[in-house]
Amino acid sequence: MNRSILVFGCGALATAALATAFQARPNAQMKAVLDQLGSYNPPPIPSLPAAMARQLPSPTTAAMEVLSKQGKPTFGPIGDIRHIVIPGPNGNRLLARVYRPQGASGTLPVTVYFQGGGWVIANLDTYDPSCRGLANASGSMIVSVAYRKAPEAKFPAAHEDAYAATQWVMRNAASFGGDSRRVAIAGESAGGNLATSVCLMARQRGGRMPRAQLLVYPITQYGDFNTPSYRDSAAAKPLDRPTMQWFFRQYLRTPADGRTPWVSPLRANLRGLPPAKVILAEIDPLRSEGQQYATRLNQAGVRTSSTLYRGVAHEFFGMAALVDEARRAQQEAGEFLRNNLQ
Repeated sequence: MNRSILVFGCGALATAALATAFQARPNAQMKAVLDQLGSYNPPPIPSLPAAMARQLPSPTTAAMEVLSKQGKPTFGPIGDIRHIVIPGPNGNRLLARVYRPQGASGTLPVTVYFQGGGWVIANLDTYDPSCRGLANASGSMIVSVAYRKAPEAKFPAAHEDAYAATQWVMRNAASFGGDSRRVAIAGESAGGNLATSVCLMARQRGGRMPRAQLLVYPITQYGDFNTPSYRDSAAAKPLDRPTMQWFFRQYLRTPADGRTPWVSPLRANLRGLPPAKVILAEIDPLRSEGQQYATRLNQAGVRTSSTLYRGVAHEFFGMAALVDEARRAQQEAGEFLRNNLQ
């Protein structure tokens, strides 16, 4: 049974439904992954320096081990994978992994994708399952960008990398078989923050605007760690309140950075942004701000729909081979991208 809550628009009834406070437990499929992750007995991320935190097993590691134990393939099928180097800001160069959907031919639309990890941890491999699933579900090429990480590269490094990469793709997609006229943007968690911020930056700087924005449990504000979801998911796994606070400490130069529209797009004027799909997890400290952001986008005249998936935690989106809600979320995301990249 599909236990997700689907909300199109954000009227009074939708807002009331989304604002419900939860004391949720993971469903059996999600619990299997979280139990496997817990079995590694990792030290808490906030107790470690960033370089060491990057070596911890990730939810993707746990999901692949569960798949292996179940005798299932650990990698989903994909048409083709290649790597390109994209010019970044100030002479930097950014590695990107390009996924071509299974069975696709000819020139394809493109979705520029940004990984999560709080601007600090994770890499292209960590979010490989998300990109494989999204490519096949959307029929678009996925360009997954390895932006610079904190604390080595503080704000606004990741945001500037994301903007530069997106503008380059929108000018040069033909160089790898993409259609530069049909480009969307997507991201998970910190990557969702980068995705929507790139749209704000394009509007501010007169750059090319993506056709659509897919935001999967995005970070949309800094400083309010007492929202309903920060309270009910304060100790959630794999993301809890202390870890989010640690991410901000690594990336921001000062608390004032956190109040900028790029880090806190809830503070921004959102008019003129492209259509949005917001996908949320029930067991996630970022749930409330994602709900608020969907509401704000609609109030600003941006065509936005949001879906809350019950019984799943932050990072569920890439687990379609194990978790039914992840498979549904990828299908929903793919349909949204297809509709906006025709």
